[in-house]
Amino acid sequence: MKERYERLAAAFVTLADTLVADYDVVELAQQLIDSSMSLLPIKAAGILLGDAKGELHVFASSSEQSRLLELLQVEADVGPCLDAYRSGVAVLADDLVEHTAQWPAFVERAGEYEFRAVAALPLRLRTERVGALNLFLDTEGPLANEDLAVGQALADVATIGILHQRVLSRSEVVNQQLQTALNTRLIIEQAKGVLAERGAVDMDRAFNLLRSHARRTNRRLADLARDVVDGADTTAVLSAAAE
Repeated sequence: MKERYERLAAAFVTLADTLVADYDVVELAQQLIDSSMSLLPIKAAGILLGDAKGELHVFASSSEQSRLLELLQVEADVGPCLDAYRSGVAVLADDLVEHTAQWPAFVERAGEYEFRAVAALPLRLRTERVGALNLFLDTEGPLANEDLAVGQALADVATIGILHQRVLSRSEVVNQQLQTALNTRLIIEQAKGVLAERGAVDMDRAFNLLRSHARRTNRRLADLARDVVDGADTTAVLSAAAE
């Protein structure tokens, strides 16, 4: 128990460390995913983020499977993550099969990926909702109350980061920040595709290589992704695949 509290404290410190000038909101979201995977008994995680119009977009994920499940929810306009975002409260599905009529496509695809339960937690600050965090389990049954509390606390801290210093300012500024973050994520997805094709690696490996190289070279993930898409730095990023 003590070790878990220490890891939880470390996770909050790591998230707080991102709240500096010119912080990288994409890295913040991915850190939320990493912390959730480390601290909670889950198989995968994903984040949907809303844009200026309230439409959700896939923003971060722990694996290609969770990314595709998030994308499926957006395309079908139905799923636990959307329900959590729209309602502002947690949506808990302890046995996904029981929700087949509610989210048919989502439940079918989740079953193919061997996910049996899901907890969707809103990214919210007071009445402001910016997205939702999906936690996927490979066994039936609920997350313990203390695990849900940890997950929601992490989500709340990340929300503060996403709205960093602007949540109480003009709404158009907040919307601009969110739209910029979503555009950045698109560049990263393109860079993943470039690396996957040129390096003959899967999408998860491509992202890990991209992120690791950004950290080694002390560069923003978005800046490195743009260079990869433009044809630069690809060899340097892929060199780690051979190590």
